[in-house]
Parts: sequence; structure tokens; C-alpha cells
Amino acid sequence: MMAAMTGPHAPAHHLRDLARLRRVRDRIDREYAQPLDLETLARGVHMSAGHLSRQFKRAFGESPYSYLMTRRIERAMALLRRGDLSVTEVCFAVGCASLGTFGTRFAELVGVPPGVYRREAAQATAGMPACVARQVTRPIRNREAPAPEPDLA
Repeated sequence: MMAAMTGPHAPAHHLRDLARLRRVRDRIDREYAQPLDLETLARGVHMSAGHLSRQFKRAFGESPYSYLMTRRIERAMALLRRGDLSVTEVCFAVGCASLGTFGTRFAELVGVPPGVYRREAAQATAGMPACVARQVTRPIRNREAPAPEPDLA
């Protein structure tokens, strides 16, 4: 654990790693639609892939891959609300290579499949400023989407 480090250089090392992790997070935010993998991200900040993954999760609460997918799903939600692109077009526009993985991850984060979201969100956010719609419809991270209520009737 970073906080458990001792010695005169421990705080400086911790701050240097934190700055690297922020650079990785910023890169993911900027380049979410590009093909990004852990090795490439790690090379960019001179860390091993394993170290980057562990430290990123410790600092931000999720793995770099999970963070990347959350960014992609957030952008996909905005594109789907616009309504002028198909689910497949949105999938590839946000950098996903597999429609199946995109649909699964979308449903995990948002609670409904992308096609259902496209139909319902366009109506729910009609007339709402884009900045407000983004806040209201922001996906929930780390598989915390509410489970559908069982139909006991």
C-alpha cells in the first residue's frame, strides 16, 4: 500500500505516482474512442501494466479498463439521446469493437440495453439542455445499476 511506505522519499514517490495516474485518467478521458490497452497506457507513464492497474484501482476505485468503458458508455448515452445514429454506429463511434461487449457493459452501467435507452432517453430528455441531460443520465459505475424489481403479480 502506498501509505505504508516509509523513508524520506515515500511522499515524493507517492505524489509522482499519483501524477502519473492522473495523466492516464486524462488520456482515457481524451482518447476514449481510440484503441487503448493497459500496456500502451502503462508505457506512456513508464510503469508496468500490473503496477498501473493496481495503483489506478487503489486511487480511483476501478480498473483502467472499467474507467475506459464508463467513459465510452457516457459518450454513447449522449449519442443515443440524439437519436440520429443506430446502436451499432454508436458502438463503433465510441471505440468499442464488439457490439456484444458494448451492449452487455451498457446494460450493466445504465440498467437497460442501448436500444431501449435510445427510445426512452430521447423522450425523457426532450427539451432539456444537454448539460443538464448529461448530469441526470450519468451512468452509475461499478455495476451499481439498480436491479429490476421482481414482478410478483
